[in-house]
Amino acid sequence: MPSPPDERPVETADRVAPSESGRRATTDVVGLGTARAVWFVAPAMLLIGIFLLFPALWTLYIGSTNFERTGPNHVNPEYTGIDNYTSVLSDPSFYNSLWVTLLFVVFSAVIGQNGLGFWLAWSLRRVDRRVRRTVEALVLLAWILPSSVVAFLWIAMLDRHGGTVNMLLDTPGAAWLVDYPLASIIIFNIWRGTAFSMMLYSAALSSVPPSHLETAQLAGATGAQTLRDVVFPHIRGHVLTNTLLITLWTFNDFGPFLITAGGPGDQTEVAAVYLYNTAIRDGDLGYSGAISLMILLANVVMALTYRRMLRKRSAT
Repeated sequence: MPSPPDERPVETADRVAPSESGRRATTDVVGLGTARAVWFVAPAMLLIGIFLLFPALWTLYIGSTNFERTGPNHVNPEYTGIDNYTSVLSDPSFYNSLWVTLLFVVFSAVIGQNGLGFWLAWSLRRVDRRVRRTVEALVLLAWILPSSVVAFLWIAMLDRHGGTVNMLLDTPGAAWLVDYPLASIIIFNIWRGTAFSMMLYSAALSSVPPSHLETAQLAGATGAQTLRDVVFPHIRGHVLTNTLLITLWTFNDFGPFLITAGGPGDQTEVAAVYLYNTAIRDGDLGYSGAISLMILLANVVMALTYRRMLRKRSAT
């Protein structure tokens, strides 16, 4: 006997409906729906567009003009195509700023802040709680003070006439900011930015199982072996994240300008200071726009490199 004609559509609908419902539940966990979700994120997207996307597009535009801070080119800037970008790529001063920035980032952030931050976090684990809180507060104080206040303190401390460093080392007349300008801003940035690395590594070290450390100690492992075989496998992701953040922050840091203004000569003219001097001191806003795009591309390359390293670490 043939089956009723309405049984097949009902069976098909029952088989399809649960899969569509399940797919919808997977993609819309909260149950807002597409329209409500769009309205929910619209304010954030609007702020991102105003404060990030529009300035980036504006910088790209003025980088293709001869726009200047004053004069006729300020009133009627002309389109120059890629002339500013080709000029930047052949500018020795730009490459000098990148080299100074590279030294500044590697020695002050990647090595200095990373190493000192981890050493403080590792050393403070087992000390008295009051001592640990006091040291952490002092390190944090350098991080939360306004940049202008910190810069004034360091200029006074390194002053050749009556500076604190000269008094402690008994080296009257030593001009640290003139004789060792790059080393001075590197030490300044280590002192100022170590707090973030210390806090991040303190949180990361708390995730290392104490039983693993005790096992390594019972096995007779040295401190270096314990760090290499027990600690770092647990905090490798934190190390990469911390290195990415402090690298990007230091690459774009304007703090050295408050200490040396890029001098003497161009010995401490990092990329951010070179950009500022070109735009504000020299008034060449179109050329500075092209420099900004190059700095942006350098930041993107660094971020993608670290992101790829994080993905490899997650895959393993």
